[in-house]
Amino acid sequence: MREESEWRFSDDRGQVSAAPRRPERVLAYIQAGATLWGLGIRPQGIFGSDHDGPEPDRAKAGTLPLDEVAYVGAGGALDVGRLLGDGPDLVVAVSYGGGHVYGLAPETAKPLEERVPVVVIDVSQARTFAGIGDRFAELARSLGAGDRADADADLDAARERLRAVAAAGPAGAPRVVALSPAGSDQAHVARPGMWPELRVLAELGVHLVEPAPGPGANWSTLGRVEAFALRPDVILTDIRAHAAPLDELRGSGDRSAPVVPWNPEPLYGPRDHARFLGLVADALEAARVR
Repeated sequence: MREESEWRFSDDRGQVSAAPRRPERVLAYIQAGATLWGLGIRPQGIFGSDHDGPEPDRAKAGTLPLDEVAYVGAGGALDVGRLLGDGPDLVVAVSYGGGHVYGLAPETAKPLEERVPVVVIDVSQARTFAGIGDRFAELARSLGAGDRADADADLDAARERLRAVAAAGPAGAPRVVALSPAGSDQAHVARPGMWPELRVLAELGVHLVEPAPGPGANWSTLGRVEAFALRPDVILTDIRAHAAPLDELRGSGDRSAPVVPWNPEPLYGPRDHARFLGLVADALEAARVR
């Protein structure tokens, strides 16, 4: 690209994407597309990962208008021809480190980048939630998004409310367990320090339960009995399509603990984040009056 290109953006790999004019037909990984939508940019299309199927995962899609945004598929169904079928002039993807494009095979990602600019945002555990959000906001502004002062104010209010709720009440804050059900007899329990959004909760005073050291960097896989032996007062449960329903894991056991729907592939816009913090605050208040 010529140096005088009108649009330029340096992504989290340090690679600069450039175009003669600001891109308007954005194809994005579903998490990135839903985040951009919350920031004022509507993607033309979205794609999923190997965890996804022929239909978009609504838990990952947030408030995206799925009747207006094309879903081009996921995993092995994706090739360069399918990704470029609707003529995108920018692809936005995420990475969990090392600059690898999540959701696309290397043999697909490389030729794709030879045809269209690809921006990759690093969402790995090494980053802070705020830092990831700032990068998405920078990208959205470069694509024409307007001011988000009201959304930022809503997020500030949600943070202060959660901080106050977490600090209120007697000693012994409600125990919060984040997990992804894997059926009736097993759950993947999150190690909170490995998840940027969960670290935010801890910073605001939420008592997140840490599973015992052992195999698994991000998750500790436990049997049903061991998972509930963590004595959760509040459960954050994975609501992505490939996770099992929480009721399947709980069976006929105690269902009194408040439940917060949790997307481990969170959306990084301020309104989306504020909504999640509000749900956690509601659940903590409910746990205290049980």
